[in-house]
Amino acid sequence: MLQNRPGLAAGNFVASAGISDVQRTVLKNVYLWMTAGLAITGVTATYVASNDALVGAIAGNPILLFGLIIGELALVFFLSARIQTMTPMAVTLSFAGYSLLNGATLSIVFLAYTGGSIARAFFLAAGMFAAMSVYAMTTRRNLASWGSYLFMGVIGLILASVVNMFLASAAFDWIISLAGVAIFLGLTAYDTQRILALT
Repeated sequence: MLQNRPGLAAGNFVASAGISDVQRTVLKNVYLWMTAGLAITGVTATYVASNDALVGAIAGNPILLFGLIIGELALVFFLSARIQTMTPMAVTLSFAGYSLLNGATLSIVFLAYTGGSIARAFFLAAGMFAAMSVYAMTTRRNLASWGSYLFMGVIGLILASVVNMFLASAAFDWIISLAGVAIFLGLTAYDTQRILALT
């Protein structure tokens, strides 16, 4: 945890003059893995969206769509609970499997939005991710206390999304979207600082 790292005052993260070579290497590897996962997701989503039979099966069968979503969540919880005891190969395969499932699930986005809209959203999200990572690396504030609140926010976001599937409220959907952006911006900063603190 952040508060256990030497040189960290409880509740007050003190940024060093710069990140060490070890921290830089760890962050580089984390971001390379994330880039690889995004690439797998993007290629999968594009392939599925261009295949009428596959995208029709996902979009036209709510059970299959919910099955993919539940499979993603189950894999996330499985990895969170077991990652310390798994072999590197098992972690790699699980991560690749999650990226594939994510791509299949996100393929239906291509049915609702144009390629240009998707590209703009992608680059905006990438820019916001970079900005929050830089904030986490330079702030003097300890973000460790954010973790439990952000986790509860993610659970609330999932539940609200499920409820809105039945309500079909455009206004509620907009609120969920804004809350999702805020929560995941916070998670980006929290996780980046946590990575730095653990290296």
